[in-house]
Amino acid sequence: MTTARAWTQHAVRTIEADFNRSADTHLIPLALPGFPGIDIYLKDESSHPTGSLKHRLARSLFLYSLANGWLHAKSTVIEASSGSTAISEAYFARLLGLPFIAVMPATTSPEKIAAIEFQGGRCHLVADPTTIYSESERLARETNGHFMDQFTYAERATDWRANNNIAESIFNQMVLEAHPEPSWIVTSAGTGGTSATLGRYVRYRRHDTRIACVDPENSVFFDFYARGVATTLDCGSRIEGIGRPRVEASFLPSVIDTMFKVPDALSIAAMRWLADKLGRKVGGSTGSNFVGVLMLALRMKAAGETGSIVTLLCDSGERYTHSYYNDAWLAERGLDVAAWLPQVAACAAQGASLGTAVAVAER
Repeated sequence: MTTARAWTQHAVRTIEADFNRSADTHLIPLALPGFPGIDIYLKDESSHPTGSLKHRLARSLFLYSLANGWLHAKSTVIEASSGSTAISEAYFARLLGLPFIAVMPATTSPEKIAAIEFQGGRCHLVADPTTIYSESERLARETNGHFMDQFTYAERATDWRANNNIAESIFNQMVLEAHPEPSWIVTSAGTGGTSATLGRYVRYRRHDTRIACVDPENSVFFDFYARGVATTLDCGSRIEGIGRPRVEASFLPSVIDTMFKVPDALSIAAMRWLADKLGRKVGGSTGSNFVGVLMLALRMKAAGETGSIVTLLCDSGERYTHSYYNDAWLAERGLDVAAWLPQVAACAAQGASLGTAVAVAER
């Protein structure tokens, strides 16, 4: 056996051993008095060792790269990321003794930057978010490293059939609930890998569960889903971790049943309401997901349907104390969260409408 092959085997074993030491994430029930007969659950991905849903993706990307022969003992690992994926990849790079560089928008939260550096990674900040791809490719060439490219490989690196992916975990944990097969699973798109995994899994396992995907402002996924036209933006999403200025290769609209376009202020209001309800901070993407849950619960209630809805608690809000939980930061950006908070509360408590601010597209 060559030295390179032996190193690859050791690296795979190291990552698999780390997985074997890890417990599954919790599925948390959430009571909403405004929607009797409709059970809500939050899949708490913040409990991973690196604190977010992206821990699953990072593990899959490393195993995919190792199996393809793209990583070796002297590789520098490069990733384009707004934070959470980079934190998780820095963790796995350190496990393997590899240097890691995250190429990130300069607006990324300082808490995320600190978390990457804590895991041994280095942050390369760029003023223009749309240049993270070209900068990552340049750094990979200059260091003779490997650009992980989560936005291309997220949907193919994950084993969507099973192997304890997030979809299989959700269905296993729902077995003893009143409505074990969810009517809907709600996610949001950063790479599109999670919605691809969920959508493929429910079809492969012949579930009737439908997949809803939520998009923030300053993102092109919703428009691409609704009209099939791939556009680009010159700015990035204000909801960190989701939304993209271009349509990514991992985003598969064909496996999504409905999409919502949520105003950022409403996402943050929902995030804050949910944080008060849970007694701990959650991130902005979780707020976006929760708006999708409310929209679907309203639809089900109007149709006289009962059932369950599952969504993702993507990461901890402790990463956003300087931003989404900072009223001055929100005011500087014209985000009127206070105007939305009573509407979110009334919807959750009484089933009151959220109005027409949320755009909807169906397939």
